[in-house]
Amino acid sequence: MGLFYVTTPIYYVNDVPHLGTAYTTVVADALRRFHLLSGDDTYMLTGTDEHGQKIERQAEEQGLAPKAFVDAMSARFREAWPKLSIEADRFIRTTDPDHEAFVQDLWRKVRATGDLYEGTYEDWYCVGCESF
Repeated sequence: MGLFYVTTPIYYVNDVPHLGTAYTTVVADALRRFHLLSGDDTYMLTGTDEHGQKIERQAEEQGLAPKAFVDAMSARFREAWPKLSIEADRFIRTTDPDHEAFVQDLWRKVRATGDLYEGTYEDWYCVGCESF
């Protein structure tokens, strides 16, 4: 008997949950259940990513403050999974205080080792693609 940890992507909340997000989460939950039936301790994490220009634009289009927008959209994701009989151990939001504290601590550690540095980069950026 071991420990099995599974995580879904943390879903981007610029739009409502859809078949693709449901598919990924159902597969993760099926893996969790298989390991649970096999006698393993399991832990499943899912959640939402609540940062970025897409979200800012969507909030603006809907006449909402970004925080109000992500709160509403994150709730849609959280409410979707029980309707599909999905049981995650943790629903994380990138705006959760413990997540923010962890990321800030990691940022400080990486910067202290010299692996993070400031520089200049110039290229075209596509907000829709989230890539250069």
